[in-house]
Amino acid sequence: LSICGKLCYAIGGAPNQVAGSAAAFFLQIFLLDIAHITPFHASLVLFIGKASGAVTDPVAGFFISKSRWTKIGRLMPWMLACTPFTVVSYFFMWYLPPFVSGRVAWYLIFYCLFQALTTLFQVPYSALTMFLSTDQKERDSATAYRMTMEVLGTLIGAALQGQIVASAHTSHHCTVIPPANTTNSWHDTPSFPDPSDPLSHHVIYMIAAGVIGGVYLLGIAILFLGVKEKDDPYALNSDRAIPFCKGLGLTMKHGPYVKLTASFLLISTAVQLEQSNFVLFCTHAADLRNHFQYLVVTILVSAAVSIPFWQKFLQRFGKKCAACGISWMIPFAVMLVTIPNLILAYLVAFVSGLSIAASLLLPWSMLPDVVDNFRLQNPHGKGHETIFYSSYVFFTKMSAGIGLGISAAGLEFTGYKPGICRQSDDVILTLKILIGAVPAVLILAGLVILLFYPITEESRKETKLALQVLR
Repeated sequence: LSICGKLCYAIGGAPNQVAGSAAAFFLQIFLLDIAHITPFHASLVLFIGKASGAVTDPVAGFFISKSRWTKIGRLMPWMLACTPFTVVSYFFMWYLPPFVSGRVAWYLIFYCLFQALTTLFQVPYSALTMFLSTDQKERDSATAYRMTMEVLGTLIGAALQGQIVASAHTSHHCTVIPPANTTNSWHDTPSFPDPSDPLSHHVIYMIAAGVIGGVYLLGIAILFLGVKEKDDPYALNSDRAIPFCKGLGLTMKHGPYVKLTASFLLISTAVQLEQSNFVLFCTHAADLRNHFQYLVVTILVSAAVSIPFWQKFLQRFGKKCAACGISWMIPFAVMLVTIPNLILAYLVAFVSGLSIAASLLLPWSMLPDVVDNFRLQNPHGKGHETIFYSSYVFFTKMSAGIGLGISAAGLEFTGYKPGICRQSDDVILTLKILIGAVPAVLILAGLVILLFYPITEESRKETKLALQVLR
């Protein structure tokens, strides 16, 4: 694979991360503080939206596995077709409709559409890794390029969104009145944006959505022009495609796949909880409302620059060993929760970026090894790659949706009130638990499961040799 080909492949997946990052960091606070829907309804939107994307994964895998080869490949037509609709649904996901009573339904519809359409892109895009090269090192290299660009995409999304919409969440409407005999107290002047005001907060969000929509169109153009999809290199003319339901049953019985999926299901849920609650935590629990956009950028810059380090690390010490880096964020996050301090917050952001980079790179680097292992055990079947990728994304999205729904419901239960400057102590405690304790438990549980993952560096070499003989 040429460097240009790897770059084009990597750039193609970046727009999904740009949009996903903006939604992960800012959608919850947008729904609560700009759209002014209740935390309970926000939890419904987040959970049902994630669930709709998750349900679309096996459906997408089924139809893609049935697709016939075309002049531009079997996977590329799906990515080209869904991109324009994804841009439209993303834009309306940030639009503030003039009516109030139906806002929950509005955001639910367009968030579900966005999640479903990104799935129709992500399943064939991630499965495309298997059709770039037969060499494990080349695929690992392409995956490293991809994850570097996806983390950069996440950085661009959060930075763009953060810088554009920061004014919507600054404390200009919160004033501190120092009484004569007591400590400072907050004076709340809730700010509710007027949809008819051209400079109101929701317009700022729409500008950001328009910019990110343009990134989508640029990314898909580069992917289409720069990447050539290859047919299954191991398949014989006599081989038959594995039926989707049978293939799904086989993947669910495949030990390495089950352990890998269970482990990163928990770890990705922890990362999602960190992302979705970080801005709320900085705004309401740590008095860092004027710094959250810079903290988000620090996290993502750290993640982007550390991807090449993790790629070298896993090549030298193995992929299971590299997974230990995911646990680095735990002690620092706990420190931030217990000692909210600006300098400590930036240190936590930097270390969290290192851990997030490892959690992003490893599953997508390990999944092709699982697919190769399955291919070796089922040498006369083909078309199973999309089944693996779609079901993996299904489980991680579903778990993340449940986690986000529960976290938003927790804020509702403890009395979160949108538009005020100082939340109750119960809300602050809930945010601290969602940032510190819950992700720590999930990450540790995921790493324990990963200890039993059976594919080692030695077995990877044996599988590579056996597949070369099969070719």
